[in-house]
Amino acid sequence: MSADSNVRSLHVAQSEAPLVGVIMGSDSDLSTMSAAADALEEFGIPHEVRVVSAHRTPRAMLEYAEGAAARGLRVIIAGAGGAAHLPGMVAAATVLPVIGVPVPLTYLDGMDSLLSIVQMPAGVPVATVSIAGARNAGLLAVRILASSPDAIGTQLRRQMHDFQESLADVSNGKATGKVGFKPARTIAKKSAVLRTSS
Repeated sequence: MSADSNVRSLHVAQSEAPLVGVIMGSDSDLSTMSAAADALEEFGIPHEVRVVSAHRTPRAMLEYAEGAAARGLRVIIAGAGGAAHLPGMVAAATVLPVIGVPVPLTYLDGMDSLLSIVQMPAGVPVATVSIAGARNAGLLAVRILASSPDAIGTQLRRQMHDFQESLADVSNGKATGKVGFKPARTIAKKSAVLRTSS
């Protein structure tokens, strides 16, 4: 059986061949991982979103990872919770860059996932974002694609430049019309008023 028949496809962004694979260990991870797909969609990057479990469907996971480059993928974003072996196992089976997203579960708030993904042995790199940082994983995939010298890279560099300028506008208050913080003495006065009125 091929990897495609063993792997549940949840979503394909465009009709073009996907450049980024967004995978996760369980469909319950979709609430976290959808932010990666959203970021890719903002930049118009064709991608696929699939469930590929390192523990429940290891053969399908290996087939997916081994065949990803031949299918035209350039980056894989892999999200997993708990033992979180998916990103590392995929990285071991592909030459493509893998971005790991620690998915928080009920216990340990995702720290177990983070440590599992970030502590990879030498020679098997996984770029790891923050716990539930799927949006940043999507944006990192955009930057990886933007580093390419082809037309896609050129277009994405322009788009990323515009995106970064919009971030600067937000942090400088241009988007809201508010800049900076209130002077410390104003905050101190309000604190004194609160203390005396209680």
